[in-house]
Amino acid sequence: MRESGILYVVATPIGNLEDITLRALRILKEVDIIAAEDTRKTLKLLNYYKIKANLLSYREENKIRQGKRLITYLKSGKNIALVTDAGTPGISDPGVHLVHLALKEDIKVTPIPGPSALTCALSVAGLPIQPFIFMGFLPQRAARRRKLLANLKEQPYAIVFYESPHRIKKTLKDMADIFKEREVAIIREMTKVHEEIILGLAEDILKDLEQREIKGEITVIISRAIKGDEA
Repeated sequence: MRESGILYVVATPIGNLEDITLRALRILKEVDIIAAEDTRKTLKLLNYYKIKANLLSYREENKIRQGKRLITYLKSGKNIALVTDAGTPGISDPGVHLVHLALKEDIKVTPIPGPSALTCALSVAGLPIQPFIFMGFLPQRAARRRKLLANLKEQPYAIVFYESPHRIKKTLKDMADIFKEREVAIIREMTKVHEEIILGLAEDILKDLEQREIKGEITVIISRAIKGDEA
């Protein structure tokens, strides 16, 4: 019986293409298949490093069908690299589904660590973050978002989540109403040309951004509650 292949979970740059490890480059060159959330974005990275590879689309919309297909390839002995649009797979993308399937089938899963928007943002926030809770993306509907934030206020954690540029002002308004005196860090376009870190109260940050057009990926961090600082 042929031995199963290995599923490599490969972290790729979140912006600057130089932020990739030597090991990650070697794995991307050596594997039989690269399963990519967005093949167009991954192709830019591969072209930059002159890597020729067999790309296969693996995204939220096709993760069930393609997951089964990839497991079949792994069982046949092929090695596969799983990559997300940017950063570390399995954090806020469909990669967790494939990893779960592979582990259930006793297929070897190996992490190839590197960039992560989550840890990158935490490292430069300048806020008390231990312990913290990561929420991924908040609900799009305003009522659900506000309810979730209100519930999180009662928890003794720093709160970390991703937000889109077209919703950030609405989310900041909710944060200003709910968290009031807790400091917030807005970290945008990390490792890219227009990288920006804004630290302050949500109300003040909202005023600063009110007349600006916000672009790019955003990570939001709300400092943990210090005993006695909440009304």
